Amino acid sequence: MGHHRKALRTTAVGAVSATLIAGSALGLAPAAGAATNSVRFVDISGDGGTTLKANVITPAGADGSRRFPLLVLPTSWGLPQVEYFAQAQKLANSGYVVVSYNVRGFWQSGGEIEVAGPPDIADASRVIDWALANTPADAGHIGMAGVSYGAGISLLTAAHDKRVKAVAALSGWADLIGSIYSGRTQHVQAAALLDGASLVTGRQSAEVRQIFNDFYASNLSKEQDMINWGKKRSVATYVDQLNNNGAAVMMANAWGDTIFPPNQYADFYEKLTGPKRLEFRPGDHATAELTGLFGLPNDVWTDTERWFDHHLKGEDNGINRELPVQLKSRSAGGYEGYPDWKSVGATNKKIALGGTTTIHTNVNSGADGGVVFLSSILDQVAQLPPVASIPLIPRRWAGVWQSEKYATPQHVRGTAKLHTTLTPTKESGTLVAYLYDVGPLGLGKLVSNAPYTFHGRTPGKPFAVDLELYSTAYDVPAGHRLALVVDTVDPLYIEHNPTGARLTFSSPANDPSYVSIPLREQ
Repeated sequence: MGHHRKALRTTAVGAVSATLIAGSALGLAPAAGAATNSVRFVDISGDGGTTLKANVITPAGADGSRRFPLLVLPTSWGLPQVEYFAQAQKLANSGYVVVSYNVRGFWQSGGEIEVAGPPDIADASRVIDWALANTPADAGHIGMAGVSYGAGISLLTAAHDKRVKAVAALSGWADLIGSIYSGRTQHVQAAALLDGASLVTGRQSAEVRQIFNDFYASNLSKEQDMINWGKKRSVATYVDQLNNNGAAVMMANAWGDTIFPPNQYADFYEKLTGPKRLEFRPGDHATAELTGLFGLPNDVWTDTERWFDHHLKGEDNGINRELPVQLKSRSAGGYEGYPDWKSVGATNKKIALGGTTTIHTNVNSGADGGVVFLSSILDQVAQLPPVASIPLIPRRWAGVWQSEKYATPQHVRGTAKLHTTLTPTKESGTLVAYLYDVGPLGLGKLVSNAPYTFHGRTPGKPFAVDLELYSTAYDVPAGHRLALVVDTVDPLYIEHNPTGARLTFSSPANDPSYVSIPLREQ
């Protein structure tokens, strides 16, 4: 397993780092024509005196006679400080002082990687202090934005520093444990990607190394420590502070984000009481924002600028009058607006999971969630999600339940939920649920999936399982059906099935099993 993980880590990290760093470098090209802005590379003293490498772009003609709203952009995990150069130039052109800085522990900045821990939050406040002292920034109009790691740090800083009035958190997390440990299951490809990228581009603290090691080793004695560590680094823990501070929060993620799945963002969005906006698009982690880092037109960055223009400059650009939840289906078509997340999946239809089905574990049935990045990028670019032939899935290793054929096109919008009764033969185990769109020839396209792990159960004793699949927006053509497939092995996740274990799914009369799917007819 170690060798497999290492190979996976190296190839995935190599591909992603190359893409993102190329994107950052190319981002410099469009900036060349905008030389009228003042660009400075500076050292900023962060928490405890740690040096943070940063760049500052000041609007052309800033002569000290007036102040400009300030935007602070912390870098993504593993990326250099030039990451946002193209966007920073655009924002400076429209009248912002923009400070991008390399988060501690990465590239040339000092310190060690803390994974958005207290020193990272303190650093962001120090960067704001520095900008107010050393640039024509306006203390009353401060925003933060970032992709991925920068998104998480921006949200956490807004909860801890009242000066931050607006945030755009792109491809971020609200709940770290709900992201890479959902369903008590280690998302191994996602973790290996983060781990590998940080080994290549930064310096992990001893604490972070230990967390990764315990995570891979499925060290249950350390599970609570890991959860507590993650909670401290999750803005969901500080939602009341963020609401009290009143920052305007825009959040944008991709349906297929294999590192930070959409559910945890949507759940957090519902808890926000201030001005807010939520956008979901096709793609994988940070892929929807990528063309914007090249300096190309990009919906996410366009909306980010509109969000700041309204909340920091007071521009009446209409963004506050749009429906705040904006979704783009993975299948086709433009944006759909909803008043809130609840309204997205308002109509649920159930597929009964009748009868009793026993499956054997430890063999991959052929139903899989895909490969980190590759699968969701194919879905984004070519509407090609992972596929499986549903009739050929071996019933010894997987349970399969299908709906009737739908006479009319169906739109899946929101979160499908599985409810079943499970009887294991061992005290631990893992199952992975998949929802497929099945065409006339039995070929299933993956609509959604999610893992579920249990420990400490009594063998032979049934218990209820409730599992949310990852939220999505997918259109099912007329004449197709939906299928739920459950198996026990998926390369995306670490599984916990002892050798020879079997899982039995039943549907007691007093508590029937079903999958509830947020469906609306076209």
